[in-house]
Amino acid sequence: MNPLIKFFRTKIYTAVFLLVVILLIGITGYKMISDYSWIDSLYMTVITMTTVGFGEVVPLDDQSKVFTIFLILASVVIVGYALSIITEYILSKNDIEELIHKKMQKKIDSFKGHIVICGYGRNGKQAARKLLAYKKEFVVIEKDKEVEERLQIDNVSYVIGNANEDETLIQAGIDRASCLISALPNDADNLFVVLSTRQLNKSINIISRASLETSYDKLKLAGANNVILPDKIGGDHMASLVVVPGLMEFIDNLSIVGKSNINIEEVAVEKLYSNSKEARTIKDLDLRKKTGCTVIGYKDENGEYLVNPEAELELALNSRLIVLGRPEQIDALNSEYNIN
Repeated sequence: MNPLIKFFRTKIYTAVFLLVVILLIGITGYKMISDYSWIDSLYMTVITMTTVGFGEVVPLDDQSKVFTIFLILASVVIVGYALSIITEYILSKNDIEELIHKKMQKKIDSFKGHIVICGYGRNGKQAARKLLAYKKEFVVIEKDKEVEERLQIDNVSYVIGNANEDETLIQAGIDRASCLISALPNDADNLFVVLSTRQLNKSINIISRASLETSYDKLKLAGANNVILPDKIGGDHMASLVVVPGLMEFIDNLSIVGKSNINIEEVAVEKLYSNSKEARTIKDLDLRKKTGCTVIGYKDENGEYLVNPEAELELALNSRLIVLGRPEQIDALNSEYNIN
């Protein structure tokens, strides 16, 4: 929650607490000093606090009058304070929201090479959780304003608007972003977002969700680098649990579910090189001995993947290694080569 809203809510809670305290003091005072019934004590306390000017239940003695004077003065101060806080909150609510959005936009404007996620539904939220685990900068575009509080609680940078509009994409920094994840529930909306994004940023990597298999080719033609069919993946996964349950359970354990459970990392070869630009092999790096991590895959400069590469494989520039290890081993790798 934003600190300004939290500040106002704290003041409102304080005002309500003071009102309840003075009400209880009034009821108890009239009950003990004037020997009123509980109903009469409540009645006298309420008309005294609100200063409506109704008559007394029974004539007050001097002690009760002194207590009433105290109650009136205290009530005027507390009720006045409560009204001023509530009024200030109502009048300032729009200004607070505007200030929150300006502060958020300033943060987004500082991003470069970040990821833009369109939609904060089930798929978008899961993508955000994964990116948080990797400590990646990203911006969520969500048109449902009711989701805004959830985004604030999750401490996620966001833009409230329609991802189909170029202005909203530009506001999210699409021209500076390295990747777009379009996780909208409607395939037509995803198609439109992909088309708009490709026009605004020719080099961006676009990953789109699709509900129907017939949308796959259309999204690829529109400019998506990858198209994900969640239902198909889910069905394949369930079938695999029947055919090779042990293997699938192992693969599930490789998922990124939190900061302390990252056990797969993709590393640019340049980060593993020394100052020298001479070709090196996987054997030369000796990652297993230095960090405990094992190289399980290689992506060459042309984007082709090789599973379980040989130790003598020469590592080309602009290629990447996929390594596997326990969380502490991944941390050792990042520390050894100063990988952020």
